[in-house]
Amino acid sequence: MNINLLSCDAKRPDKRAIAKCIAEIASNMDDSLANELTGILLEGDVVDIEVADKKSSSAFRALRKLDIDYEILD
Repeated sequence: MNINLLSCDAKRPDKRAIAKCIAEIASNMDDSLANELTGILLEGDVVDIEVADKKSSSAFRALRKLDIDYEILD
C-alpha cells in the first residue's frame, strides 16, 4: 500500500521520532533515507512511502500520534 505523507501539524515536531517511525513502517527503508525524507516532509513537501499491508493499522496509528497528515493512494 502506498501512502503520501502530506504534512506535520505538530507545534514542535520531533525529527528523530518521525524518522524512526518512517523507517519502521516503510518497506525497504533505511535510517539514512528516513532522515532525508523527514527533512523533506518538515520543509512542506509531500513524501510517498510504501507500507506493507500487515503493518498498515499500526502505521496509521503511529502517524496520527506524531500529528502527520497522510493520504492513502491504493
